[in-house]
Amino acid sequence: MDMEQPSMEEQIRTRAYYLWEHATDPKGTPDEYWEQARAEVEKESPVADIAAETAASPAPSSKV
Repeated sequence: MDMEQPSMEEQIRTRAYYLWEHATDPKGTPDEYWEQARAEVEKESPVADIAAETAASPAPSSKV
């Protein structure tokens, strides 16, 4: 059976809800949880790893 991986937005939504559920009182704003979840999901994403590697690589020289 071919199971699709949840979209990035769905992963963020699920993580944000988890963070909100496990937060101590007082609860923060939804935007705080969303941003924290987005950062965590992007950090764990293989696409983010490739982008980070690309950003860390020196740009090719265009001297002629």
